[in-house]
Amino acid sequence: MSMQLPDHENTFQHKIDVEIKVEPKDWMPEAYRKTLVRQISQHAHSEIVGMLPEGNWISRAPSLKRKAILIAKVQDEAGHGLYLYSACETLGTTREETINDLHSAKAKYSSIFNYPTLTWADMGAVGWLVDGAAILNQVMLCRTSYGPYARAMVRICKEESFHQRQGFDILLTLSRGTAVQKEMCQDAINRWWWPSLMMFGPKDSESTNTDQSMKWKIKRKTNDELRQQFVDMCAEQVRILNMILPDKDLKWNATTQHYDFGEIEWNEFWNVVKGNGPCNKQRLEARRKAHEEGEWVREAAAAYAEKRKTKPQTPKGALAAA
Repeated sequence: MSMQLPDHENTFQHKIDVEIKVEPKDWMPEAYRKTLVRQISQHAHSEIVGMLPEGNWISRAPSLKRKAILIAKVQDEAGHGLYLYSACETLGTTREETINDLHSAKAKYSSIFNYPTLTWADMGAVGWLVDGAAILNQVMLCRTSYGPYARAMVRICKEESFHQRQGFDILLTLSRGTAVQKEMCQDAINRWWWPSLMMFGPKDSESTNTDQSMKWKIKRKTNDELRQQFVDMCAEQVRILNMILPDKDLKWNATTQHYDFGEIEWNEFWNVVKGNGPCNKQRLEARRKAHEEGEWVREAAAAYAEKRKTKPQTPKGALAAA
């Protein structure tokens, strides 16, 4: 009598369907693992590269308070990247492999970080719009099917909420200031609005990964659903700023109970994704340079860790007894 092997695929999908988290040592389809590696590493890279457009404004922030807040935000983003790189490692890929994929341009990061931050108001627009879009993506990921990713996202989302409020506060202060400050506020919104809409990825009809990611519950909402939610949110919040969103087609639709909005310039989106955005080369070069210049730190840390392994450990309680 021959033994029938269990149907791993069906067992795995049943676990997903009944909301049981997948853990690192569980069996999973290779395609599921690869999808997670791609998505989590891209997310981690986005956090690390996202430090660059903000970092160069720390020394130019208009007050000590603003400097301290911006430093805290950039530090948060570094921490987010580390949580996510760690989550990626649980899927069998090394930190070195993941980072090398970024530096070789094999791996992607969010297209939004390939736009320049030209004025202090951009720090507000990045916080309100970019981090606002990120939150909508990331709150959904707190319930993603892979346990380490979901748990990392809980803390990340709490900190991203602070980032969004910080950005909105910058814009609110500018919107109540001088004519020049108000103009600066509107200009930043104008430049960051459409790239922020692109953050949700291609429209559903052109997304090659959405259907499978929804089935596996890696994602809980589609790109277009999240984009619509973002537009609805910002169309109301911008009124508090007494500013406008740069979209002549933006209007409330009483039938759908959502805001209609104009068509995204998809050619620009794909051009940036392919590495031809305003700052693509600059961002990658900055990351490669930082990695190379930090090599001595990594070597020192590895040597210290190795030394700790061979050093005799003091028994617990020995110091107290002495």
